[in-house]
Order: sequence, then C-alpha cells, then structure tokens
Amino acid sequence: MDSFIFLEWLLQRFDRSDPGPAYRRLYQLICRAILDNHVAAGMRLPSSRELAAELGIARNTVLQVYEQLSEEGYVRAGVGRGTYVQDISQDLVEPLSPPQDEAGRLEVRREDVRILSARGQVLVSNLGFSNLQSGAFMPGIPDVREFPLKVWSRIQNRLWRTEPWDLMRYAPAGGYGPVRQAISDYLSSVRAVRSTAHQVIMTTGIHQGIDVAVRLLCEPGDTVWIEEPAYWGIRNLLTVSGLHLVPIRVDDEGILPDGAQYAQPPRLIVVAPSHQYPLGMVMSLTRRRMLLDYARQVSCWIIEDDYDSEFRYGTRPLSSLQGMDESGRVLYAGSFSKMLYPGLRVGFLVVPENLADTFANAVAELYREGNMMNQAVLAEFIREGHLAQHIRRVRRRYAERRLCLIEKIAEHFGQDLEIIGDDAGLHLVLALPDGVDDNLVVRDAFQQGVVARALSNYYLERAHARPGLLLGYAGATLAEIRPAFDTLARVIGAYL
Repeated sequence: MDSFIFLEWLLQRFDRSDPGPAYRRLYQLICRAILDNHVAAGMRLPSSRELAAELGIARNTVLQVYEQLSEEGYVRAGVGRGTYVQDISQDLVEPLSPPQDEAGRLEVRREDVRILSARGQVLVSNLGFSNLQSGAFMPGIPDVREFPLKVWSRIQNRLWRTEPWDLMRYAPAGGYGPVRQAISDYLSSVRAVRSTAHQVIMTTGIHQGIDVAVRLLCEPGDTVWIEEPAYWGIRNLLTVSGLHLVPIRVDDEGILPDGAQYAQPPRLIVVAPSHQYPLGMVMSLTRRRMLLDYARQVSCWIIEDDYDSEFRYGTRPLSSLQGMDESGRVLYAGSFSKMLYPGLRVGFLVVPENLADTFANAVAELYREGNMMNQAVLAEFIREGHLAQHIRRVRRRYAERRLCLIEKIAEHFGQDLEIIGDDAGLHLVLALPDGVDDNLVVRDAFQQGVVARALSNYYLERAHARPGLLLGYAGATLAEIRPAFDTLARVIGAYL
C-alpha cells in the first residue's frame, strides 16, 4: 500500500475510545503493519503533522512514536526528508530445507518435536506433589492454625523497627549469623548434633540442601543408595540429577543392604534414621554403627534427613546419626516446615567442618539467598525459648489426633488391618491386603472429599511395592478426623 492507503488503514484501526495511551496504540499499529508486510520497505510514512491531524492526537505523540520506531530499526528518518519504512527482511534467517525421506515426504524427527529435556520428561512423568495441602488425611502437613503468630509478629515488628536495612539485603554466604548459631545450639541440646555455627548452612529446605550436596559431591552416573520405600521428592531430585539410584530395602531396624550391594559402594547414601519415611521405623544402633563404619571404609557420603524427629509420642527424640560420626562423612539436613509452617521455607545443612566454606559459597553462588528477615525472627524465636515451647504444645495436640485416628481404625476394622509407624511423626500407614490397588482407594476417597496417599507410590521397584495408605493426622482436628475416617472406611471396605 502507498502512503495514502496506509493512512486510511490507520484511521480504520485507531480506536479513539480506547482509554489507553494514544502513543502505545499508534506504535503497536505501525509495528504490526511493518512486521506483517502490510507496508513495503522504502514507503514514506505520513508526516507527523498530517497524521496527528487525521487521528486527532497531539503532534508530539506522533513524533515520539516515529522516534521510537527509528531507534528500534523499523523506520529511518531525517530532518526535512521524511520518515521511511526500513527493509527488515535482511535480518531474518534463511529458512532451512526440512529433511525429507526417499519419496520426498517431510521427515519429522523425534528430537524436533521434543519440548522438554530427557531429565525434564522424567521429572514431570513422576510428579508426587499435590496442590491440596490441608485437611484429613494429607500426610506431612502440620496444623498451621497452631502456629504462635502473635509471638512471631511481635519479634518481626521489633526487628522492622530497629534494624531493617541489613535484613533486606542478600544473605551472606551460609546465611544470617545469629540464626546459624541458634540452630547449632538447638541441635546440640535436642538432637546431639556436633557442630559450630560455621558448619550450619542455611537453605530453603531439605530439597535445596540435598540439591547442593549432590552438585558438589556427585558426578552424573554416580550410584546413590536410597531407602526402599522412600520420599518421592528426594527420589525425583536425585533422578533428574543424573544419578543411578539403588533402592535398599528396610526392615524394622532400618536400611539393610545385602552382600552384592555392599560389594558395589555408592558415592552417596540418603537415609532418614530417626523416622524413616514413609514407614516410620527407627534405625537401630547396630545399623547406625554399621552404616557409619561402611561409609568410612569406602569413603562415601551420608545425608541424614532428619524428618519429623521432634514428634515422638511416649519417648524422647532420638540422637542423630551425625552425632555418632567420627570420620566426617555425614551431612545433616533439616528444616522448620513441620516444626513451624511449610511456607516459612527455612532449612539448613550441617556439613563437616572442612566443607563448610565450600557449601556456604556454593549456596550463595547458585541460589542468591535472601530471606534474612525470617532467619532473624527465627533466631530470636529459638533464643527466647518459643520454639521448644511450641513443639511441646503441638506434640500434645498431635498425640491426641493420632490416638483418635487409631481408635477410628479399630472401630471399623478391629485388628484386621495393620497400623505401621504410628509412634512418631505426623502420619501413620494403614496397610492394605495384598492385591488391593491402593491408588484406586485413594482415587475413590478423593472423590468423597478425603485425601490420602498410596504407599505403593513410594517404592522405586513397584513390583515389590506393598499396598497401603499414608494418613496424616496433624493437620486435621478431632472433629474433622472422625467423619473423614468414617467416609474413608466405607471406601476401603468396598475393596476388602
């Protein structure tokens, strides 16, 4: 089209009733016309005075649009010489000839249509997370309604008033100093973890802690031992990191490698000795000593996932595996997601002294940590004794809910269904008879408004998976647990 037709084209499309800036509307119209080849290279645009008069807008608006188009290479302009459309076709890459087969037909290669990487495809095909994060019987979820919000807010408000500026910056390598000291002191007294503040590396949770450990200590293809069954989140993280996972079965005393597995040492062992997830057993002293001695002999690393160690009913929390380590092979990972609330996103790694600077610098480099205000509040929260007080209070509350759920199971099934791992944590496992599809039970229960997780999904070797249901009781009140289990019992009964 020529300049006159182009002007008519603009007049038809320029909407004067649009409340948005006239500059933006005119700029977008001219850009679209040039990119869609409605105007030819070299065509002279209407003068700014003419275009402004026809559109009923200020001339300065048109001049700003022409100047922007010139800076971006759509047009070329010269004082007194007019504004012309640039030839932008020379900036395009010549189209490649698509591959064809012998008959001349278009050959579509598999890699041409792949969107995700191979490890990306593995990750999204094995998702385990849920958008539903509350109610009966979602496992692994504390009752956030029990969180001492007033105490936390009072500390936070005090810090905002007195020292906010330093807490609004990126965190130093390793995290906020006072919270590292507070965590070191707390772990020493409660979990018998041996560390200095220097060895405590702040993270956003267990996942990030294990991720950085894998990046620093493992190569793709290295062998990693994981418990069988195990937490799907860590299993998927290790898989997409390119590691070779070897599932090691567990019994009542914890992880139990066989002779062939011992003969092929791993680079890394990931265990939850204080409360195995999902089955809940505690690793015996004999197995702990065996594992530490083996790691020392073959020079492999152990990540101790300290899952739910605070919530034991009837006995004190157990000492850590790290506290028994004399050779510096254990990395201790924890978080405050269950103790306080999941959205806090504050976790930690306790690493051997010789790795402390390396890990601190790596976390700072990879993740550009901040979150110092929450870390500062947490430091005061621990130091003033609120953490210990909160844990004691919710432990009593969770114990009541656990007992309520056990009583409801007995009411409906007596001793016919086995309860596993009920003496600690935020969930128990209700075993189902062999041959029952626990995923179908979970599906039907969800349709009735009750949430559970299928035990079989936690096994890497699904052929040996045991059917059962993970039932979380911490996030539901007694009034919610009773009717919810009545509903779940009806669903289970249909499969027995």
